[in-house]
Amino acid sequence: MSVICGIDVGSATVKIVLMKSGDNEEGHIIYKNVRKIRSEDPKKVVKDVFGTSLEESGINREGIDYISSTGEGYFVDFKTGHFFGMTAHARGAKFLCDKVRTVIDAGALHHRVILVDDRSKVLAYKMTGQCASCSGSFIDNISRYLGITIEETGQLALKSTNPKPVSGICAVLAETDVINMVSQGIEIADILKGVFNLMAERLARMVINLKANSPIVLTGGLGANEGFRESLRDYINKDSNDLKIESIKDAIYAGAIGASLLGAMRLAKIRKKDLVSF
Repeated sequence: MSVICGIDVGSATVKIVLMKSGDNEEGHIIYKNVRKIRSEDPKKVVKDVFGTSLEESGINREGIDYISSTGEGYFVDFKTGHFFGMTAHARGAKFLCDKVRTVIDAGALHHRVILVDDRSKVLAYKMTGQCASCSGSFIDNISRYLGITIEETGQLALKSTNPKPVSGICAVLAETDVINMVSQGIEIADILKGVFNLMAERLARMVINLKANSPIVLTGGLGANEGFRESLRDYINKDSNDLKIESIKDAIYAGAIGASLLGAMRLAKIRKKDLVSF
């Protein structure tokens, strides 16, 4: 039985999972942790959360057989190997939802729509552009301005009865729209629903253009956001499509899980090669 660590470094958070896997099993999660980077040095955050993970899990450094990084984790100097973020999210989504055929990685910097086969191989993908108005960081900024946590945005958006459209030209104009709405006394729920609708409309076009299949799994920081998921479901199926979006636990850890599983596969190959050489 091997212990594998997966570290997913995003633009806003660091996610770590520890998994145990044997020769004849895919593996299971024994520990998980996430921490926001904020204005700190990402390298320091990674080392701090890794140290905390060892302490809280009761596993020492020597007890970890392979350390995988993904996302921006190429700078992690104590890693064993690094894996491409899209591949890691696809593999992690497969672990969390075995029948997944489309992955939407809803991260802080950008979103990706990824088509996968039954083995989680990436078949095709599309990615949002550089505009922050379709990103998790945009939601983070909006929630801070509204005086709520990003975790509260989903449930609040579900209460909307009259969603207000938000400018999709750029993040600056979108935030200006939000400021104006607040000054007009518009309900927070209606503002948030409008913001999620903006993001959902763009992503839905990508999903339809890729001819995505069900089930669709949301990963990343917004993967568990109910308001975002509802808007996305509405826009994807606006033209009588019948695509199902699965609600999964641990969506934010998909990249780290995928990195861990890919690390376990690489470790098994290394050990097999060593045995053959011996």
